[in-house]
Amino acid sequence: MSLEEKERIIIPDENGDEHLFEVLFTFDVDKTEQSYIAVVPAEQAEEEEVEVYAFRYEEQDNDDFTLYPIDSDEEWEMVEEMLNTLADEEE
Repeated sequence: MSLEEKERIIIPDENGDEHLFEVLFTFDVDKTEQSYIAVVPAEQAEEEEVEVYAFRYEEQDNDDFTLYPIDSDEEWEMVEEMLNTLADEEE
C-alpha cells in the first residue's frame, strides 16, 4: 500500500458548513462526456464501513470545479458499478 497523501477537498453542505472529504477516485464517461467523483468524509476514511458520496463535476478555467448531485438511477448504477470494480481490485 502506498503512503502517498490522499487528495482532499472541502465541500459545503446545504447550510454552508464546510466538510473535509478524501477523494476515492474520479472517472469520465466518454459516451455522455460527464465526469464523476467519489469521496468519503476525511474523519471516517480509515474505518471499515464508510458512507461514500458521489457527484458529477465540471472543471472550471481556474483549476476549480463545480459539483452537481447525481439525480438519475442510471448515473447511480454507473457509479456503483465503478465502486464495486475498485473494491474487487483491492481485494
